[in-house]
Amino acid sequence: MNTPEDRGAGVTASAGLGPLDLVLSGGGVLGIAHVGAVSVLEERGAKFKRIAGTSAGSIVASLLAAGASTDYLHQLLLGLQYRRFIDKDALDRVPLVGPALSLVLENGYAEGTYLHDLLETELARFGVTTFADLRISDDNDADLRPSHRWRLTVMAADVTRGQLLRLPEDYQRYDLAPDQQRVADAVRASTAVPYLYEPYKLRYPGGESLLVDGGLITNYPVDIFDRSDGRSGRWRTIGVTLIPTLPAGDTRLVPALSLLRGFPGFRFLESLVVTAIVGRDQGYLAQPWVQSRSIEVDGLGVSPFDFTIDAQTAGRLYESGRRAATEFLAQRGSG
Repeated sequence: MNTPEDRGAGVTASAGLGPLDLVLSGGGVLGIAHVGAVSVLEERGAKFKRIAGTSAGSIVASLLAAGASTDYLHQLLLGLQYRRFIDKDALDRVPLVGPALSLVLENGYAEGTYLHDLLETELARFGVTTFADLRISDDNDADLRPSHRWRLTVMAADVTRGQLLRLPEDYQRYDLAPDQQRVADAVRASTAVPYLYEPYKLRYPGGESLLVDGGLITNYPVDIFDRSDGRSGRWRTIGVTLIPTLPAGDTRLVPALSLLRGFPGFRFLESLVVTAIVGRDQGYLAQPWVQSRSIEVDGLGVSPFDFTIDAQTAGRLYESGRRAATEFLAQRGSG
């Protein structure tokens, strides 16, 4: 029977890294560093069989799964106007009280429409609309989890039912056919940071659920592709994590929400959300079996939710990802 330590081992020098499963953590605008790290893995011969991501990781994961190259993603992310990700409706623009009303009435500050539409357009460039376009058709292993049968898995949290979701697999819980669901919708749900973005409304026969950032439960699901039957996997998993270390006594990681901190209770709620998304995984990363297959990227002190970053800062994050991946492989004697 293989142990977690076994599953993290085996990144050794060879004719290239070969087939791998890839897991990308959440991290907001730090997601450009994912592309830098993955570019090094590709240069060392990695071929990604399945890719999973949470929040920002789900954005990069979806495009990689669709067939985008890291060169393409590098140029795309460097050219983005990150301020546009904080898209507000008419209610948000009401002087003084608009942001607070948006939180109370819509459960979020930003719409998330720009992100959704951008992603849907980019996925379409590679012929991907629904999860049917990402189904693995040549995998006949009956012992694999259903989530292993798509090239992409994204993590979300259903706060209506109080449960973690692995999409597209868990669409079945709502009597929805996984293959028919739109990839951009699942990623929009995974990126809905509580209070920063409005929750994604999942409508299904007989009801509706509010879905938010999967990082609320697991920001870095590095074990998502591990087998549950005790047998060794056919290839390794490597993960990339952008999880920042919380500053002592400061969990104000969302500059866009600074105006709301004067409202009673909001500062405490912000601390709860940030601790849930970041705090759990700091302890998780300390486990040897997680460290052995994790590329830990230095976020360079950039806030994950600083949507004012410029191209220069994005370029520095990309290079930080490349350095982290290069050091990870060097420490393990690969390439």
